Amino acid sequence: MVADFKSLYDLFEAIPDEQAAINYFKAIRWKNGEHCPYCGHDKIYEFTGGRTWKCAACRQRFSIRVGTIFEDSKIPLRKWLAAIWLITSHRKGIASAQLARDLKLTQKSAWFVLHRLRHAARTRSFNRPLRGEVEVDEAFFGGKEKNKHAHLRGTDNKVVVFGLLERGGELRARPLESLKEAKHEIADHVEPGANVMTDEWPGYYGLHVRFHHHTVNHSAGEYVRHYYAHVNGIEGVWSLLKRQVYGIHHWVSQKHLARYIDEAVWRYNRRDVADASRICEFLGRVDGIRLTYKALIG
Repeated sequence: MVADFKSLYDLFEAIPDEQAAINYFKAIRWKNGEHCPYCGHDKIYEFTGGRTWKCAACRQRFSIRVGTIFEDSKIPLRKWLAAIWLITSHRKGIASAQLARDLKLTQKSAWFVLHRLRHAARTRSFNRPLRGEVEVDEAFFGGKEKNKHAHLRGTDNKVVVFGLLERGGELRARPLESLKEAKHEIADHVEPGANVMTDEWPGYYGLHVRFHHHTVNHSAGEYVRHYYAHVNGIEGVWSLLKRQVYGIHHWVSQKHLARYIDEAVWRYNRRDVADASRICEFLGRVDGIRLTYKALIG
């Protein structure tokens, strides 16, 4: 049983209590057959009540949460599902203070919940290089100069985020230590011979050796060349991401910026997927080593 819902209200109607949440997650996690999260054995016994199981091989007793990002959390699974719906359905994400009010959590718990979900949303590996027309651009994240403390003004303390967008396809983005890494990122992620669109930044010189390199001269007021060469798509991504960082969260530390970008990239790449399908896909990613609070703040 995997319910279909188009709103948070639909989710609560389809999953009215904690047992329904367990059954929903069980249907997704064990869609290919039940198994022990400790040893992987496929013969397990369900205890009365439907909330715990025991492995016939290693004899360990466990709940459906073991081996997932939900393990050791005292927050009801139903609230976790609601948090997943909110973070995957809101185009600019949701602030921890707002999630705390919506789900009756403390702000600290809500902040940790969101970071565990961002941990699950991260991209583990890429299946193929980007091809066709690929827009490439960089963005800088950090406070406005006029809003900085006096001793920080004029300092180079912004984080550069580099992005690649395949037209009609996938977005990839992450913070870089330096823009000197930009050409290496393009070489690592883009198929040789692809059409690479950039602005006129000199650091992109030399891309024509491996790619079909097209540029637009923003400093001269040019934003599209021959109705084809432009970076408007990736600049739209930066606009959306900055509205998330500055409009929803107001401030994000350099330490955690990559997690917020992972969240935004995951959501952007599934912008045309129905809400229920997006949640099912997200729940398919929650297995593995969970993010602990100690590791998060360490």
